Amino acid sequence: MSTSKKVLITGGNKGIGLAATQKFISAGHKVYVLARDFADFLLKDHGQVEMIEYDLSNIAGIPDLVAQLPDIDILLNNAGVMFALPYQEYPREKIDRILKINLQAPAALITELSGAMIRRGYGRIVNNASIAGEIGHPDIWYGMTKAGLINMTKSFAKLLGPQGIVVNAVAAGPVETDMLAIIPEPRKKAIKEAVYTGRFAYPEEVAEAMFWLATDCPEYINGTCLDINNGAFPR
Repeated sequence: MSTSKKVLITGGNKGIGLAATQKFISAGHKVYVLARDFADFLLKDHGQVEMIEYDLSNIAGIPDLVAQLPDIDILLNNAGVMFALPYQEYPREKIDRILKINLQAPAALITELSGAMIRRGYGRIVNNASIAGEIGHPDIWYGMTKAGLINMTKSFAKLLGPQGIVVNAVAAGPVETDMLAIIPEPRKKAIKEAVYTGRFAYPEEVAEAMFWLATDCPEYINGTCLDINNGAFPR
């Protein structure tokens, strides 16, 4: 893909999102990074980056948010939260928050942004799911939202594919990001023992896959979920 595109990356200020932001700007694209906090954002002064401070739990505000943006060519629904709490001890407010950020916000963004994509006959959407959506997971609400995101990917691909829009997802195992801090040590040890290379994924590896799905992957790869787990699936 040679021409510059307008890319919206949620949670593009750190971890996998930051690695993806760096990939897109290196390829010459304009990146709109959406996050709650840009205090330590490494690319805040980059000319190809525009920062959008927004809390994705505010679902009702997403239509107005999108209305202020130019037509977006590529959407990366990367932002997500995990609380790693026992199902018996999940506070109602955390259930509401994880459902909003991990499921409702991606659906709302696709809904609002796809209109312009349909008019242009072009669009790429990549959702950051998780291996947690494909196997049993200790954080049941996290696993349920990621399973829902995978299904959402397939459903939107079926609806939007005939309009020239490609919708795919990635499902990674644990990645070397801040989220690792809330995974119990015994589980991290078991995961490292299960994978081929004895390590977690690097953010750049997941970002590379998301970049490919958003740019150069064939149009016929649509409605898929790309597993990035180094042999950890199924477990």
